[in-house]
Amino acid sequence: MENFTYNSLTLQLEGLKVSQDSVYPVFLFICFSYLFIIVSNVGIAVIVYLDKNLHQPMYLLFWNLSVNDILGSSITLPRLLVDILRPPSERLISYYECVVQAFTVHVFSTTARTVLMIMAFDRYVAICNPLRYSTIMTNNMVVKLTVSAWGVAFVLVGILLGLTIRLNRCRTLIRSPFCDNAGLFKLSCDSVFINNVYGLTFTAVLYTASIGSMVLTYTKITVVCLTSKNKSLNSKALKTCSTHLVVYLISLFSGMCVITLHRFPVYENSRKLVTILYFIIPSSLNPVIYGMQSKEIRRFLFSLSFHR
Repeated sequence: MENFTYNSLTLQLEGLKVSQDSVYPVFLFICFSYLFIIVSNVGIAVIVYLDKNLHQPMYLLFWNLSVNDILGSSITLPRLLVDILRPPSERLISYYECVVQAFTVHVFSTTARTVLMIMAFDRYVAICNPLRYSTIMTNNMVVKLTVSAWGVAFVLVGILLGLTIRLNRCRTLIRSPFCDNAGLFKLSCDSVFINNVYGLTFTAVLYTASIGSMVLTYTKITVVCLTSKNKSLNSKALKTCSTHLVVYLISLFSGMCVITLHRFPVYENSRKLVTILYFIIPSSLNPVIYGMQSKEIRRFLFSLSFHR
């Protein structure tokens, strides 16, 4: 018979199952990935803050994406690096720390969607209503949109975790590399029907709104570009929208893979790997893609190196 420990304040993370020969290669890969994410995203955030030419809605929204990437990777990867070097029996975490980590993980995922949705709206206004852009996308509007992007994430995820922490726990092992909502409510022996319904509804609404807004805005942008003979407008649309679309598709594909694999316990090891890559790949590529695409950012970096 299974032994139950009720409402223990100490939990155990199963973490990655890595062979002895692979421990240090995996550790170094994650470590260098984390360092790259921090350096590149902090660099982008500092550049946007320092260069007044970048105090435009598109870059201010991208600044939010960089901050979100820093937050998401910092709450998961350092802890994962420490656990890789520990034997499985010593990968312990307090319940409260686990809840905070799970909350931050889901805020990271949700905010990535909401910020990218707002960036799509920004591109739509810039291309479809260029003459009204400055009157629509004011500083006040950017602040409101930013607060909305983070506020929606905090409220929805707060309810998600609130439904989980009300449950009594009779297990202590979390079968994930780090804490998330699914790992937490699976510790309970109570009914998790409400948790499943809300979680699925939350995910469905978020992804439907995200994909729907992208399809709608990009359809209208495509129509404008096809009916317009303005080569300058079409070139600008192709450059800025292709960048945003690539970032969105990478984030969407990564998130969908994690959600799908959660439904198939037989692929548990694959899910763990994909979950970790979900925090590494988009966060690494976002600053590279936007940094390479932006003339203003490249110009700032060039002037900085030239002055040196």
